[in-house]
Amino acid sequence: MAADAHAPTPSEYIVHHLTHFNGTGEAQKSIIDFSVINWDTAFFSILLALVTAFLLSRAASKITSGVPGRFVGAIESLVEFVHEQARSIVKGDISYIAPLALTSFVWIILMNAMDFLPLDLLPKLWETFYSATGRDPHHAYLRVVPTADLNGTLSLSIVVLCASIYYGIKIKHPGGFIHELFSAPFGSGLILAPFNFALQLIEYAAKTVSLGMRLFGNMFAGELVFMLIALLGATATWWGFGLHFLTGLGWAIFHILIVVLQGFIFMMLTLVYIGQAHEGH
Repeated sequence: MAADAHAPTPSEYIVHHLTHFNGTGEAQKSIIDFSVINWDTAFFSILLALVTAFLLSRAASKITSGVPGRFVGAIESLVEFVHEQARSIVKGDISYIAPLALTSFVWIILMNAMDFLPLDLLPKLWETFYSATGRDPHHAYLRVVPTADLNGTLSLSIVVLCASIYYGIKIKHPGGFIHELFSAPFGSGLILAPFNFALQLIEYAAKTVSLGMRLFGNMFAGELVFMLIALLGATATWWGFGLHFLTGLGWAIFHILIVVLQGFIFMMLTLVYIGQAHEGH
């Protein structure tokens, strides 16, 4: 009876799993609060960035003139695919752009793939460690999918924004870049300059927000579906467990497509935005 009294309700279970581990020890109160850092998002993002660097560097070190193994062959095929996409979209030097696109593709897929871990695996381990330090286990919050955090996806899109601005200045030079801000899309003219500049700011903002929101929305929805499926297994009935297994398996198979597709879309839009920075109006 005591265990039942402390068992969380479905809504409490979902709220707990949607709360980040941050410096405050509780859920963020306001929509925007720059004083709050989601340490779980930062930790898993950096960890998977290191894994991405390790995988790509390991594949590069194993490349030989002979017949490649399966791992190296898969990486080589991926490199060739990304290189072809970059060359077809960006009209210029892609010696740094193609590796950037490849890294973002692999990194985002790895971050998305954290959704395939058992929902309570890492949070339960974290709760055990958290309570062992003498703290309340009910406040042991942890989210393991960095791309299901809007802060993480918007950070990625801001990096893409900075890269596109950098290449815009590099290709067109500072004077040409500033001139384009005030002369496109309506043309040159003192009267039109404020309207051109306003539309340019809106365009940059829209690209950045939509890029981050698209990735976040898809991964957040996928994570939420996994939580709802997990609740089916908590019904303690044979049909609930069976439905939990079948729906979980079906959604996991379908989610593979979402995980890869979102990484591909983010990579392609990164190339498109950087490619647009190479073009003049």
